[in-house]
Amino acid sequence: MGESIFTLIGRYQYTSEAMIFKGKLESEGIEVYMKDNYTIEANPLYSNAMGGVKLYVKNEDLLSAQEISLQISEVSLDDNNKPIKCPDCGVEQIGMFTSIKDLKSLITFTFSTLLLGIPFRTKHKYRCDKCKFEFK
Repeated sequence: MGESIFTLIGRYQYTSEAMIFKGKLESEGIEVYMKDNYTIEANPLYSNAMGGVKLYVKNEDLLSAQEISLQISEVSLDDNNKPIKCPDCGVEQIGMFTSIKDLKSLITFTFSTLLLGIPFRTKHKYRCDKCKFEFK
């Protein structure tokens, strides 16, 4: 089996997040390939199981792509446009995720997804990328 000419540069929970990075890289002349974006667009709940939307660049563009990607902030912001900090460790590397923890939310989620294709009752939380602490 031959050597791959592409390298994974990032994984994103949603296509919209991946598109931000893809757009920035392409504006700098770097060719970008996305994988699993159509499946996740069709059903966003598959994202975690599939490892998210994946962005690939050619091996020769990897270093440039990494430098350009660092220019884009991945920090979650509050309503006042300030970085959200982890209440446990104080780090600003926070990601938002959806959770279904109780029976009522599971039943509502299941029926609304099966009947309408749109989940009505999901809870959003934040998780620190460093210490994995979860908070609202």
